Amino acid sequence: MSKLFLSLHVLAAIIAIGPVTVAASMFPKAVTTAGNPELLHRICRVYALIGISVPVFGFATAGVMGVTGHPWVVVSIALTTAAAFVLALKILPGQEKALKTKDVKHLAMYTGIFNLLWATVTVLMILRPGSTTGA
Repeated sequence: MSKLFLSLHVLAAIIAIGPVTVAASMFPKAVTTAGNPELLHRICRVYALIGISVPVFGFATAGVMGVTGHPWVVVSIALTTAAAFVLALKILPGQEKALKTKDVKHLAMYTGIFNLLWATVTVLMILRPGSTTGA
């Protein structure tokens, strides 16, 4: 069962978080050029909702593997929560504002923070202490 949950967790992360990181990164420039910021904002909103599956499958995987209380999991949960708050409270509202006002002030910074948080979580998942992969 752990292999199934882990597979679903990794697939959800790739399918959901990847598009948000790319679309959010492209958004500020699309607002100031002849891009399509409306489409990028929609991608961010839709995939943010799909992204809820990432921690759901992550908790299921950690529970089955018995590692829920391990420090690397707790840190990953905290960083994932922080990334979700940055997306929900800064990036998505900032994009909505920018669609109306063309003001992208601080939006690239929040997107960079969001991407850095997810990159850190990814590294923790790969280099986790006690890994059986030999890494």
